[in-house]
Amino acid sequence: MQELEKRLDGFTEEFLKAYEKLEISNKLSRIAELEKEVAEPEIWRNVEEATAKNQELARLSDEVQPWELMRTQSEDLRELMKISDDDMKEEFGEQIQAMEDEFTELRKSLRFQGPYDSENAIIRITSGAGGTEAMDWAGMLERMYLRFFERKGWKASCLERVVGEEAGIKTAVYEITGINAYGFLKSEHGVHRLVRLSPFNANNLRQTSFALVEILPIIRAETDVVIDEKDLRIDVYHSGGHGGQGVNTTDSAVRITHLPTNTVVAIQNERSQHQNKEKAMEILRGKLAQMQLEQHAATIGELRAGESAGWGQQIRNYVLQPYKLVKDTRTGYEETDPEAVLDGKIDGFIDSYLENMV
Repeated sequence: MQELEKRLDGFTEEFLKAYEKLEISNKLSRIAELEKEVAEPEIWRNVEEATAKNQELARLSDEVQPWELMRTQSEDLRELMKISDDDMKEEFGEQIQAMEDEFTELRKSLRFQGPYDSENAIIRITSGAGGTEAMDWAGMLERMYLRFFERKGWKASCLERVVGEEAGIKTAVYEITGINAYGFLKSEHGVHRLVRLSPFNANNLRQTSFALVEILPIIRAETDVVIDEKDLRIDVYHSGGHGGQGVNTTDSAVRITHLPTNTVVAIQNERSQHQNKEKAMEILRGKLAQMQLEQHAATIGELRAGESAGWGQQIRNYVLQPYKLVKDTRTGYEETDPEAVLDGKIDGFIDSYLENMV
């Protein structure tokens, strides 16, 4: 039994280090604070604020719950081992092994120490030059990510989607809600390249296509990314609406341009001009925060136009012909089953990127 106790001691030491590094105690205090706030009827006079607090509460609760459960399990097991005889050795050993295995997965949370890693995310997929071929490739990437989100149990809300004339999409924008969504997805930011025999070419020639995937943190608090209003140009124009009886015939679509960096965000899917403006500002804050990270800028005012990754950073090759291989250009990680990858099996690429960042 002494050997098992030493093993449990070693596990507990490593567990508490991670528990402290992730500031679980502080998050528990924040959860208690939020629970009091959302329980007050007055908070619902401001629906947006109440919704934001509810979402923060749900995210923190989901993050903290497995850590608290494991802490309780280890404490209970320690007490049980003190009053049990050697006949329980095998069962205790299995329980410790199960906790060690679960902790291996939980400690991956330590990889998410960036300033926005715990935030939800925006994913924007844009087809490159090449017409139908490129739009079809962008559509394939859209499906890949939607399958990945489904497997993760994340919520994907479509903010904008422009379909291609013959196939695929010109662009698609989704808001992704999930634990450490931005922390996971930031590995996907960049240009994705496809090589295959073209299904749109009569001669079935090999074709290379490109699509840009942008991953942006959702930053709702204006204090986190401060934008000077004089640096913005806001244009309002006619929205295409949702179609049918819900068609929007007012000038509710909003385009916001950040003049110093020439960064443009346009949203028309929401029901009102106010909602479109709020969503556009969320995305703009995310874009500028992403640019800050890329340019190592201390403030938004230091950002320089045209110096972020954009179309210049090719991060992954998907080769379907003359051989089958998907390879990340940054980490060297590769998979030899492109069909599985394009069906949403991208965990290996994400894990490899995050491990290289630690």
